[in-house]
Amino acid sequence: MDPKSSGERALRDLFAAIAEHTFQVDLGVADPRVLDYLIDLLVRFVRVDHIFRIRDATGRRLYEVAAMLMEAEERTANPKREIHRHIGDFILFWTGIYPEHVERMRRRSADVLIDYEKQGRTSYYIASTFVNEPYQKEAPILRRLSEQFDLFQYGLRCVRREMDRLPERLGPTDRDAHN
Repeated sequence: MDPKSSGERALRDLFAAIAEHTFQVDLGVADPRVLDYLIDLLVRFVRVDHIFRIRDATGRRLYEVAAMLMEAEERTANPKREIHRHIGDFILFWTGIYPEHVERMRRRSADVLIDYEKQGRTSYYIASTFVNEPYQKEAPILRRLSEQFDLFQYGLRCVRREMDRLPERLGPTDRDAHN
């Protein structure tokens, strides 16, 4: 068994357990398609290269939402949809999982004038308007993320709180005993 895939599977299982409990039990969101999407988002964004995967025409990585939006305007059809989907994911991830970093990110960039929550909703909405194959199944999920952005953002904050509590719930590890 490939250790990377087994590690990724274990991480996905952990995120799934926390997210499913948070969204289904605590928040009453019982849509498995949306939950799977959010769990996949968490697993994807463990890797920094996935968080900052959008590149401009010269191949330079884009770190700011403002630059991603400008790049989306230069694109048409599917690439435009993918950039808007990524912007929605990017904003939902940062404002949900790491809200304490959002203001600092915005202040240090061209994003200072962007209302992240509004842009996250808008980008998910734009991506959801692509309803033909291969996007047909994902379109309603993105539409729901757009319409209930605040709920999913809050849910991810709850997921983060639960992840922060894991060490105290799991107790000391062997490594802790040796320190």
